Amino acid sequence: MTASGTAFTRTRRLTAGAQFAHVFSGADRSADRYFTVLARLNDVDGARLGLAISRRSTPRAVDRNRLRRLARESFRQLELAPLDYVVMARKDAAGAESPAIRASLDNHFDRLSRRAQTAG
Repeated sequence: MTASGTAFTRTRRLTAGAQFAHVFSGADRSADRYFTVLARLNDVDGARLGLAISRRSTPRAVDRNRLRRLARESFRQLELAPLDYVVMARKDAAGAESPAIRASLDNHFDRLSRRAQTAG
């Protein structure tokens, strides 16, 4: 399920508050000790990603930026259902190793994408 060479362009991002609000208002949810990922069907051709990595869950900026980079990379490399995804970090994510974070994110994206394909 890998889409090699797929860039993370502006069209693949959630950029407006209304887009985030749409996802938060009625999303399907997947959670573990590192992340909560929300997903909701969108009205565009492909999947889009929004990141909500808060200072409260991850106090150091370097850790928040690392989590954002890993989330973007995981999202970019997977072939996903046309959903809007919002990734929110939990406290344990800041201290986790990169392979564990990557596996967690891949699992969330795959789980939510499969749910959407079976439901629709």
